[in-house]
Amino acid sequence: MARASASALRLDEIVAHLGGELCGDGSVVVAQVGTLHSAQAGQIAFLANPRYRQQLLTTRASAVIVPPQFAAATALPRIVHANAYAYYARVVALLNPPRGRAPGIGRHAVLRSPLPASVSVGDHVVVGEGASIGENVVLFPGCVIGDGVSIGDDSLLYPNVVVYHDCVIGKRAIIHAGAIIGADGFGFAKESGGWLKIPQIGRVLIGDDVEIGANTSIDRGALDDTVIGNGVKLDNQIQIGHNVAIGDQAALAGCVGIAGSSRIGRRCTVGGAGMIIGHLDLADDVHISAGTMVTHSLAQPGQYTSIFPLATHKEWLRNAAQLKRLAKLAERVAELEKKLDLMEKKT
Repeated sequence: MARASASALRLDEIVAHLGGELCGDGSVVVAQVGTLHSAQAGQIAFLANPRYRQQLLTTRASAVIVPPQFAAATALPRIVHANAYAYYARVVALLNPPRGRAPGIGRHAVLRSPLPASVSVGDHVVVGEGASIGENVVLFPGCVIGDGVSIGDDSLLYPNVVVYHDCVIGKRAIIHAGAIIGADGFGFAKESGGWLKIPQIGRVLIGDDVEIGANTSIDRGALDDTVIGNGVKLDNQIQIGHNVAIGDQAALAGCVGIAGSSRIGRRCTVGGAGMIIGHLDLADDVHISAGTMVTHSLAQPGQYTSIFPLATHKEWLRNAAQLKRLAKLAERVAELEKKLDLMEKKT
């Protein structure tokens, strides 16, 4: 069941805030958003995927958000917008304003740098020397902010986020619980059968309006900085290696791994568990499918997929056996082509 929201608005009030075309009774009041399947009276649902069109006929929602091509598919009061999914996201935010935390300092906080009066600091937070914390920043309990760190205005760090020394976080960042910003990259040199640690002396630079998921790790640069551009969205449990650069407005789903020194272009997306090996360059607007391993640079925009289609185990074994024979088959085909060429020349 959806939780009650802090706000309830008439449909015409929502349209006044967010735009869109109102069809039907604008005085209908909605207090929460739900799916077409689960919404109840007093809630607004949305149609973003045409495959759920039939649910418009059975939904118990009081109103719906639909794209123009489905404006006539329901008699319910509705808001029509070209991007129904984005409009739904804005309605959720409108009906569920963020819960504020009052400015102040929690118990047992250790503060070695001055903070603006507007900052909210939870219990057991540590802020190191020379740190610069912007206005209205919220540090939930257990956050550790290293020496020389800079955090921009209106940023929100959930419990137990750790930001290592000298890293920079822009304005309006949202960093979820357990994220680690600026730990050492995986840098070791082979020596006499062992491993010699390479000091990681770069930083992590994070732009404005970035969101970082729970337990995601972003390594500091080995020499140059690791850079996360403006508006980047990172899901949970992502690993970003040292000296990686991610362009503005890129989005990476859960469990993605990017090895050191790779450069990801603007507006790129990577599906869940996608892997990018080190020292590669991805152009702007490259989209990597879930589970794909990227092993070479991609200079052209577009969708790329390397994952093998799902099959039963028996089918997979048979296909894998055939794949192992491809090299020999290719050699045989090449030999046959040579013989055919000779025969054609003789005739």
